[in-house]
Amino acid sequence: MARVILAMSGGVDSSVSAHLLRKAGHEVIGLFMRHGETSDAVCADPRTGTTGSLLPVISGRLDHKQGCCTASDAADARRVADRLDIPFHAIDFQSEFGRIMDYFVDEYSSGRTPNPCVMCNNWLKFGKLFEYADSVGAEYVATGHYARIEAARANGIKADQAAAGVSAGHAAAPGGEFALLRGIDRAKDQSYVLFGVEQRYLARMMLPVGGFRKPEIRQMAADLGLLVADKRDSQEICFVSSGDHADFVRQRREAAGMAPSTAGEIVTTEGQVVGRHRGIEEFTIGQRRGLAVAFGEPRYVVRIDADTRRVVIGDREALGRKEFTAGRTNWLVDPPAGRFSCAVQIRYNSAACEAEVELLDDGRMGVRLSEPRAGVAPGQAAVCYQGDRVLGGGWIE
Repeated sequence: MARVILAMSGGVDSSVSAHLLRKAGHEVIGLFMRHGETSDAVCADPRTGTTGSLLPVISGRLDHKQGCCTASDAADARRVADRLDIPFHAIDFQSEFGRIMDYFVDEYSSGRTPNPCVMCNNWLKFGKLFEYADSVGAEYVATGHYARIEAARANGIKADQAAAGVSAGHAAAPGGEFALLRGIDRAKDQSYVLFGVEQRYLARMMLPVGGFRKPEIRQMAADLGLLVADKRDSQEICFVSSGDHADFVRQRREAAGMAPSTAGEIVTTEGQVVGRHRGIEEFTIGQRRGLAVAFGEPRYVVRIDADTRRVVIGDREALGRKEFTAGRTNWLVDPPAGRFSCAVQIRYNSAACEAEVELLDDGRMGVRLSEPRAGVAPGQAAVCYQGDRVLGGGWIE
């Protein structure tokens, strides 16, 4: 059996992951990642009405929970660890997490749509946590993501692992190749946000809940008597406690001595000025609400020009995009040379679309979708799939 570092957020998924890992015989060490500016956060336990300051953290939260504060999540994680009799530690990732917040601000300030969840996985959960695992002699790092890791063969996926990847260790196929697959519960699948993990880490990743459906996980938690069984799923960006990401961007820009205002004009695709906006950070490609411009029919954000600070709006047809390029690619397989067919997913909650992908000489990839798709936003990830398997992906330009 193996020593496993488990990222515990205080939610039901990572809590049940701890149980599944222990049930499989692993030695589990639970870690809560503290981040944000240090503060003595005190909040009420929604189940008991009591308050308490358990860990010096504030409202930032890597698991994107809605409501309350990180001290409450830390308390939940500690209670679960105590209940399951596993060691529990809180690690200060404040400085590392500042990098994610800077990325978030920079992307919105450049007219792009950031995806901090992917960056958190790349830099922290499957980055810094491996460094910690190495320091304590742990073979694996586990999280509560709804995705699967399985041994793979050149001719396809070899499903020879125990459900949820919590066996005594990964049974590697010839060549030591491993595959990242969609979770069994398609409604909760999180493989998209894991595309940027380095290929070399797949052999050391465990995703215990990926072989289950969400109702099964909640039932397990209830059967174990865990108070998080009915805890709400994550909703908002973890470090934007107010839910107003545009205000967060403006505050960070001002604190950094940057020009706080990116206000400008709202124009149509024909170039007609139809209004003004308070800042480009309030918009993303495909957005319909909050345009503050009245038309007889729906209008959408089709382009954001950071240089001129113009937000361009048009009808749904103008929003459709069939071809684009993606840079900063990361591959979890040896990518085929030249051009190949696969399915490409352009948003976390969007369906994958059949596409032709061409690897370019500069490391980028060119994508041609089989049909125009709305919401192809610069800054979002384009992830390539072959069936359930994640091939890799890049960042839309």
